[in-house]
Amino acid sequence: MPAHLRGCDDARRSLVPSRRSFVKAGILGTAGLSLADLFRAEAKANSLARPKSVIILWMRGGPSHIDMWDPKPDAPAEYRGEFGTIDSAVTGIRLGDLLPMSAKAMKSWSIIRSLNHHDAGHSTGDQICFTGYNTGPAPDENIHPSIGSIVSKQLGHLNSKLPSYVMIPRNVPGTGSAYLGVAHKAFETQADPAKDGPFKLPNFQLASGVTLEQIGSRKDLLKDFDTIRREVDTLGDVAAMDRFQQRAWDVLTSDTARDAFDLDKEPMKIRERYGFLPAFDPKASNRCGAPAWSQRILLARRLVEAGVRLVTVDLRWWDTHVKGFESLKLGFLPRWDRAFTALLEDLETRGLLDSTMVLAWGEFGRTPRVNNDAGRDHYPNVFSAALAGGGIAGGRVIGSSDEKGAFPKSNPKSPQDVLATLYRHLGIDTETSYPNATGRPFPVLPSGKPVEELF
Repeated sequence: MPAHLRGCDDARRSLVPSRRSFVKAGILGTAGLSLADLFRAEAKANSLARPKSVIILWMRGGPSHIDMWDPKPDAPAEYRGEFGTIDSAVTGIRLGDLLPMSAKAMKSWSIIRSLNHHDAGHSTGDQICFTGYNTGPAPDENIHPSIGSIVSKQLGHLNSKLPSYVMIPRNVPGTGSAYLGVAHKAFETQADPAKDGPFKLPNFQLASGVTLEQIGSRKDLLKDFDTIRREVDTLGDVAAMDRFQQRAWDVLTSDTARDAFDLDKEPMKIRERYGFLPAFDPKASNRCGAPAWSQRILLARRLVEAGVRLVTVDLRWWDTHVKGFESLKLGFLPRWDRAFTALLEDLETRGLLDSTMVLAWGEFGRTPRVNNDAGRDHYPNVFSAALAGGGIAGGRVIGSSDEKGAFPKSNPKSPQDVLATLYRHLGIDTETSYPNATGRPFPVLPSGKPVEELF
């Protein structure tokens, strides 16, 4: 058993008597416990003992808050859009009517409806939401380290055979390590579980004709992997490069990692619950077709269960400027509704929800007024996020927007507040500073407080 799980197992045994001891003592019934009660108690104890993890479902492009999590049924038609609303399982909370499964599961998750910042650019919005820093002109490379890189730096690995920070399938603007260096970059799967066919990581494939037995040293092995990333640390830190190579070696040769990334080990019933919907044809609607990214979300669950601290899943491309309602109806929302609720259900069933915080958001929302192309444009002045797990109480709405979904009406929150919430869950010290390339120290977060109302 991996070291990080041995600790969890020891803690579980200290909190919950074994099933065998109950049976031997003959007191299962007399104690008023059914076997199902015992299983639930055991799962709860195991969850409490597990190290904390985070899954970020990154809805790049900007999901429309008005058409999903913050509908405005009483607004004029040019604001409320083409969709209706639906009651959720929590009295007083209504969602867009294309989210029936999310509405039914409302007691398991909560919404922040008053998020806001002041940058309508994709890449700059990415930077704000992953780093907490407003970087100015649109950078595709991080100026400050992402939350995943901070986690890698401060907490390191739960399991030496697994990366601490994974990006599915590859980095997007905002997810880089900046001045923390190459040792704290995300492990990118490169291969995409959303595509048809078997999911195989290229980083697990040896170059043609090369076997492990033919290569003696780690460095020689890395030279013969034709897909391994060969990057030099931005600061020229040889030690950082060595750590990156060691991490690559550990992952490439680890049965633990191979098993965690192997979606074929997942029962088909579970894979179908997340969704195997046919690819949405962007030519039939607009350029913003929704990929079948449901299986990416399932892979994220497998990784946190195996011991990855933070997984970011790229769920692009919610940039619904043109024929936006058609795109949402035919592609995005049915897939989102199924996959998001499948993840929460799956984490709960496996006793992982208390230890795993789930955040779903994009870099901004969409304009309250519908544009002339039946879509909505970039809008950072108010937007929403969905959160669950990690002690978050489900069935809550934090903050509100005004009657047209244009500005915060009450209890405004910032992206930094959301990041502070994730950092506290993970045990990150946000006041710690790290020097950039010129030696100037920057704190993990420049501002922000955890959103206490979620708990």
